[in-house]
Parts: sequence; structure tokens; C-alpha cells
Amino acid sequence: MNIQQVTTKEQLEDAFTVRRTVFVDEQQVPEEEEIDQFEDEATHIVLYDENIPVGAARIRVIDGIGKLERICVLSSARNKGAGKLLVNKLEEIALAEGVSKFKLNAQTHAIPFYERLGYETVSDVFLDAGIPHVTMVKQHS
Repeated sequence: MNIQQVTTKEQLEDAFTVRRTVFVDEQQVPEEEEIDQFEDEATHIVLYDENIPVGAARIRVIDGIGKLERICVLSSARNKGAGKLLVNKLEEIALAEGVSKFKLNAQTHAIPFYERLGYETVSDVFLDAGIPHVTMVKQHS
């Protein structure tokens, strides 16, 4: 598996394809909520298995904090380290820009996954697109 930082329209479409499959088809998130007004300002990445897109994510720097968003992996590629690869790459991109604090809104079932990567929960549970989430943060040392 290899990760590409999106530089072409085709790669961005690959990211959207993975996101639609996971969030819209699997989790029933309305597409108009999934594809949002922040797509152009975000840095996107796509995880490929051979030439097949199997994971996607994006990051935005807001007030000096790297906000990791839309992290998703196709069901066929789950439990193989794909999510960790995506998170590590987003952090690497932000660190290269001088960002050392990260934040994300995790679906509650994914809390243990993010805790293993050094994230801590800093909010109560809230609903986003009808799905329970918490805000988690990590300070890179």
C-alpha cells in the first residue's frame, strides 16, 4: 500500500470515491454533508493498494492546529494498518508546515484506535451527521 498526496483531479476523485463508499453508502451520511465547502482548502491524501484507492483523508490547518478530517478506509482494507498509515501521513504533512498539535472528531467506535495513536478525548459525545463523535487531540513532542 502507498499513500499519495493529492495533486491531480483524478486523485481527488479517488479520495471522493472512497469517502462516498464509506460515509454515504455504508454510514448513510447525506452526500451534501460529506463533500463540503472546505475541500479546496484542505490537503488530501489517498491510500492505494496496487492502483486501487482503498483509503482517504484530509487535513486543514486552523489557528495553528492540524485538523484531521474524513479519515476512512474501505471495508476490504480494514484491520491491516491502513488507518494508521493515513493518520501518520496527515501528521507528517502538518509537522512539515510547523504544526505540532492535532485535533480530530472521532466516531465513538474509533476512540480506541485513535488512543493507540496518542490521541486523548477532550469533549463529551456529540452527533455529527447523526453519528456519535468525540473531539480528540494530540500534542506532538
